[in-house]
Amino acid sequence: MVARGQARVERRFAAILAADVAGYSRLIGADEEGTLERLRALRAELTDPKIAEHRGRTVKTTGGLAFAHIAARRFEEAIEWADRALHDQPRFTVAVRAKVVANAHLGRLDEARAEVGRMLALYPGLTIASWRAFAATPFAPELVELYVTGLRKAGLPEE
Repeated sequence: MVARGQARVERRFAAILAADVAGYSRLIGADEEGTLERLRALRAELTDPKIAEHRGRTVKTTGGLAFAHIAARRFEEAIEWADRALHDQPRFTVAVRAKVVANAHLGRLDEARAEVGRMLALYPGLTIASWRAFAATPFAPELVELYVTGLRKAGLPEE
């Protein structure tokens, strides 16, 4: 029972949803605009209404957006989204890797190499071979090669 004049404290359940789209890089490569439009529609029709129904909120979509911009070869935008992700999560290796790859493809090798140093501090022993082995299953081959090319230009060790 709440005494008169006291605010009632509402307790809310916290839930975390991590969503991934199977074959995302393949779908983006085949039809970028159509894939993005379908994902927007799914979010607007299904995800967002459920979140609103339970008075929830969406947090942290920035890392995936950096990845999507690299897949679309929009490297400036990838850096912007990676920076947003890193503002909240300075140790988010996905965003650091996105900055390495995007800067390398833009010819900003000093920035790319600096981010390689940051990436290796977070993930010692990372090599192109180990990243390629990790990425072989979830990513389309052309996206793996786009990343490998950027990582190589930035000076990540091969082995």
